[in-house]
Amino acid sequence: MSSETRLRDDICRFGRSLFERGLTPGSSGNISVKLEDGWLVTPTNASLGFLDPARLSRLDETGRLVSGDAPTKEVPLHTALYDTRGSARAIVHLHSTHSVALSMLPEIDPTAALPPMTAYYMMKCAPTALVPYYRPGDPAVADAIKGLAGKYSSVLLANHGPVVAGDTLEAAVFATEELEETAKLYLLLRGLNPRYLSPEQVKDLVKTFGLTLPEHDDHH
Repeated sequence: MSSETRLRDDICRFGRSLFERGLTPGSSGNISVKLEDGWLVTPTNASLGFLDPARLSRLDETGRLVSGDAPTKEVPLHTALYDTRGSARAIVHLHSTHSVALSMLPEIDPTAALPPMTAYYMMKCAPTALVPYYRPGDPAVADAIKGLAGKYSSVLLANHGPVVAGDTLEAAVFATEELEETAKLYLLLRGLNPRYLSPEQVKDLVKTFGLTLPEHDDHH
């Protein structure tokens, strides 16, 4: 089995798993993976629960469709994240309920959408940026992503959903799931004055696991 064939199967397998667990309804959400000479992405109006490996959109390095069905309208969003975050090899964008809900709250800090709630959130996602609302497929969202300068692997699109990059497809999927669970925790604990990780505990995670956090995240 070639690496591309394996990646096609992986996209469909992870997509079905995400869909069956209610993490992105209907035909929402999209997944992409970088190849040596372009990338694979899920087609437009395709449910992640019913993807066909042979019909995935294959794009060349310029984003031109080479084979498969027409790609998701969110291609500019994926392109912007790949262009600015060099380590990204896969991107997952969902409409997961708790992450979307989080993106709509008035108190959310655009530079750190979630506080340091758990070690695994810090290790897999943190920090998470919040960008303003743009209609789905609006090229302006790509400019907003580029404005983050590759500092963030996880981003919330306001009133829309999470976009998460990883150095592998598995890493991107797992990080997206961790973001969703942390958003759920935040909503459950909102207004209850929960105990977050202390600055010292965050520094220990940074030192132990080699995390890179923007300096402005320290105020949490």
